[in-house]
Amino acid sequence: MKKLILLVAVLLTTPALADVRLPKIVGSGMVLQRDCDVKLWGWADDGEQVTVTCDWLDAPVTAEADADGTWHVDVHTAKAGGPHTITVAGKNTIALNDVLFGEVWIGSGQSNMEMPLVEVSGAYTGIDNAAAEVAAADYPEIRLFQAGNFSSREPLDDVEPGIEMYGIPPAECRWQACTPETVPTFSSTAYLFARELHKALGVPVGIIDASWGGTPAEAWTPAAGLEALGMTAELDQAKNLPQKADEKIPTRLYNGMIHPLRNYRIKGVIWYQGEGNAGRADRYHALFSTMIRQWREVFGDDFSFYFVQIAPFGYRDVNAAYLREAQLDTLDVDHTGMAVTMDIGNIEDIHPKNKQEVGRRLALWALANDYGRDVVASGPLFKACTFADGKARITFDYADGGLTTRDGETPNNFEVAGGDRVFHAATATIEGDTLVVSSPEVSDPQAVRYAFTSDAMPNLANQAGLPASPFRTDEW
Repeated sequence: MKKLILLVAVLLTTPALADVRLPKIVGSGMVLQRDCDVKLWGWADDGEQVTVTCDWLDAPVTAEADADGTWHVDVHTAKAGGPHTITVAGKNTIALNDVLFGEVWIGSGQSNMEMPLVEVSGAYTGIDNAAAEVAAADYPEIRLFQAGNFSSREPLDDVEPGIEMYGIPPAECRWQACTPETVPTFSSTAYLFARELHKALGVPVGIIDASWGGTPAEAWTPAAGLEALGMTAELDQAKNLPQKADEKIPTRLYNGMIHPLRNYRIKGVIWYQGEGNAGRADRYHALFSTMIRQWREVFGDDFSFYFVQIAPFGYRDVNAAYLREAQLDTLDVDHTGMAVTMDIGNIEDIHPKNKQEVGRRLALWALANDYGRDVVASGPLFKACTFADGKARITFDYADGGLTTRDGETPNNFEVAGGDRVFHAATATIEGDTLVVSSPEVSDPQAVRYAFTSDAMPNLANQAGLPASPFRTDEW
């Protein structure tokens, strides 16, 4: 009798194996990328026919679950708007409502992406004007989805609620409208980026937060990427260390938090990470570039990828300028952009609070490149340097309209060196969109460096008020 009661209880509390199921990312309240082909998918019994009815289509579409129980249909979405409904029917029926069409982005990276709006721990102490920002966050057409912090030895097909980290509770893994109740512990950078797009475009925006503080890029890179780079030690860790949901092991954050999203059509990714690799900057350009290309390959889409250059901070025993240089070099990957933050950092806090400007600068790249808006996407980026008559003459991209400084003072944080490779403080003079740099200590300059330290907070900018990226002309 006890065995019978137990069996009945199990049957009553366990979903039938025949039930059609959907991944957590496909649910009521979601935003689907507008006016394009998107995939809807899930699981059912082998051979089970699944019918998907969308209120904007003239007829249902069907699929048959294959031997491993997976099925999918491709449907074409319409122009921005909604709400729409979707019904998925097999041996059971699932009704999805309040579905919007708009723009969909993923926000990923480490702590400066994960950092929520409000104070939740000693590490995450809140952004500028947090209380006012939360109170004003009433945007029914911005939809938030939080992927849980979950490290997996094997690539997963669905996200997990994950674990509590740095005071942020496990994720609900469901789409929610942006309100003062839903936004406080969501990624501040991701939300503020979505807000900028929503205001500029006037369309729904879906933002997916898949970030985790204190994580290196290796943890977000698929195993195939590590293999291509010959990173055998990291591959060994990824394959052989015991499964622990809270471990930031190479490849395993990609497996648990990005791989499950691969079928969801997105416009692009925003990324804030690099502090965790500052001590290995010589490997970062190859690693980061490979990670981007691997994500695109897995998603089957050459989507835009915009990232934040790490801010000034007083790192110990590490010159973070080399990591910033590796990030700058990653602009050689197609459809990328970089938000420079040299003017909004805090050398005493690795989590600077002005995330509003970070979100805005990331959005400028998207507005310029993805949405055709007439905005300046970036501050000055080093283009070329020539040496003559004891002076260096430097030209920049994104300097149309002329160079300036954000404080009205002479450009600072410049150094030059001659053949002895000894750098001396230099004077820089603006001549339109060109900079002339020299030092009385160096009669025959052969190299220039700008803001090439961990904690420099320089002042060079363009007429749009966007700061220049640090750079060096040498490879010493």
